Amino acid sequence: MARLKVTQIRSQIGTKQNQRDTLRSLGLKRIRDVVVKEDRPEIRGMIHTVTHLVTVEEVE
Repeated sequence: MARLKVTQIRSQIGTKQNQRDTLRSLGLKRIRDVVVKEDRPEIRGMIHTVTHLVTVEEVE
């Protein structure tokens, strides 16, 4: 199964509460934090919510 490398590139200051909660659920706490998650529909949905705050790369 593919994996996604998610990197926070922008601050969560000034964003909506649900976007801050989503970043925390993904495991991102500060700028340049990196997490690797399984490529599942739930994770894709969370990434879609905060797409302007993160970058995503596929990892094998």
